[in-house]
Amino acid sequence: MSNEIKSEKGLELKIFIFLTVFLAPILSVLLVSALGFTIWFSQILTGPPGAG
Repeated sequence: MSNEIKSEKGLELKIFIFLTVFLAPILSVLLVSALGFTIWFSQILTGPPGAG
């Protein structure tokens, strides 16, 4: 039972490190990039803010 708990805690730590070191930064960059692309593309179609 003790080994099972240790292996579960080890797995939990690995998942936490993966989420905080890899997944969160990658998702943040993708989200900001998608927002920038959306704004850039909308300005291609409609022109810059205040134009017109």
